[in-house]
Amino acid sequence: MELRANAALAALSVATFTFVTVEVMPIGLLTLIADDLGRSRAEVGMLLTGYAAVVVLLSVPMAAVTRRMPRRLLLGTTLGVSAVATAVSAVAEGYVMLLGARLVVASTQALFWSIVGSTATAMFPPSRRGRTVARMSIGAALAPVLGVPAGTWLGQQLGWRAAFGVMAVIGAATCAAVVLLLPASLPSGAASARAAAPDRRRYLLLLLVTTLGVAGAMTAQTYVTPFLLDVTRFAAPSLGPLLLVSGAGGIAGTLVAGRFLDRHPWPALAVPMALLCAAAVVLYAGGTVRVLTILALATTGAAYAAFAAAVQNRVLQVAPGSTDMASAGSSSSFNIGISGGSFLGGVIIEDVSVRAVALAAALLLAAALAALLLDPLLPRREPSAAARQRHEPLKAAACPEKSGNPHV
Repeated sequence: MELRANAALAALSVATFTFVTVEVMPIGLLTLIADDLGRSRAEVGMLLTGYAAVVVLLSVPMAAVTRRMPRRLLLGTTLGVSAVATAVSAVAEGYVMLLGARLVVASTQALFWSIVGSTATAMFPPSRRGRTVARMSIGAALAPVLGVPAGTWLGQQLGWRAAFGVMAVIGAATCAAVVLLLPASLPSGAASARAAAPDRRRYLLLLLVTTLGVAGAMTAQTYVTPFLLDVTRFAAPSLGPLLLVSGAGGIAGTLVAGRFLDRHPWPALAVPMALLCAAAVVLYAGGTVRVLTILALATTGAAYAAFAAAVQNRVLQVAPGSTDMASAGSSSSFNIGISGGSFLGGVIIEDVSVRAVALAAALLLAAALAALLLDPLLPRREPSAAARQRHEPLKAAACPEKSGNPHV
């Protein structure tokens, strides 16, 4: 059973890879898509904004409607529809068709991120929750390393449509693997269904921090290719390797974060946020210096991946109710940040300058860090008698030598 659970976790990790790659691949292909479809860079950036808006609107409703459905069926359907819609993106005859296909993929992502965390952690003991989240997040971290750079290179060689076609094939294979490996039913009353230390105030603060932090990161990252071309003056063939640097940092960030998620959840959030803010300042102040820009890209990749894993883990710790519903809310916050950041970046790049997007990113990230500093000041809430009765047997079964809750 342990072997199958690990294989299923690997398949879910690949699924996160496919979703993140398909979501952000237009960043690396932005100029190619714009030229091919005769649209402005800001309009192509709206492929990310519209995508994120759908996730925001549908995450909570879809999680509520499907909360009693078997997870294997639900994830298989979600991945299958996503693969088909990605294939449609590859053959889209124009901007409107491409946008429509992207919105269908976004609707599947709205559900996927709401349930994947609790599904993965349900297969393992509660004491391994943070490590499970980190292992699953490796796929998301690999997307900038393999998916986006490979998609960018393939787009430059064969056209942007080929990149979407390859991702459709990978998505279909991942769908089959998840259906074959995921258990038909997960343990009844699994610890992943409820948080270890429910706290509505910390959960709401986490949503605010997530929205501001992701908005700051995406304000700059959505338009990183124009920044690298126009501000740092890199040649177009360098874009793939440069995005690879950022993605490699993402893998390192995820692996490091996995060592701290269970026992140090707040620092696991605060340190990446501080690094993201510092990297944005460096891009704005030293974006014309190639060495500084490369260092800032690597730092951004590492910090953003670590932050994403830390947010997902923290949701499973402080969710005030169902972790699926709380994850849906977190997914909405992520995508409010993505849509807001990409929209703001589009406005700035059109009306001010490409370089100014880094300054706007730094200000938003500083606001997120300031909000996060409020968390330790909130009084700790004692769990209710019902919560203690629900979680103590699960903790004892998973880790009999420990008592209490050292993870929050």
